[in-house]
Amino acid sequence: MSEPLKKIANDVKLGRDVRIFNFVNLYGCRIGDESRIGTFVEIQKGVVIGKRCKIQSHTFICEGVTIEDDVFVGHGVMFINDPDPRATNPDGRLQGEADWACIPILVKKGASIGSNATILCGVTIGEEALVGAGAVVTKDIPAKAVVAGNPATVMRHRSR
Repeated sequence: MSEPLKKIANDVKLGRDVRIFNFVNLYGCRIGDESRIGTFVEIQKGVVIGKRCKIQSHTFICEGVTIEDDVFVGHGVMFINDPDPRATNPDGRLQGEADWACIPILVKKGASIGSNATILCGVTIGEEALVGAGAVVTKDIPAKAVVAGNPATVMRHRSR
């Protein structure tokens, strides 16, 4: 049987002992040592993923996202880098790269993001913060905060 489909572009920079599972699409990104990338994950150009991160299946990490070391990203997490997406310009032409601005997202060391969370552009998720499953993160999350809901609100703080 042939090797399962993996699309890893030549411009991807992989650290030592990175594990990448089947059916991924990676291009123009950098992935740190000992990180794991699950099935059906797309990671776009310019994304930086730190060391010892775990990115679960069906996650989409768009241009402009930086994920520091030791971060957990659950199944089906979506990162959004455009606050006002459109298919076309006012003149009817399809939008291209020059027609919008990528707004960055930062996920700090040791943070955890639960399954099916949506992370909107321009936010920072603090060190060791926990984003609950299904949360919609619309503003910065403080270090060690536990957030949930839509929009995500602080429920408590992690004790360790």
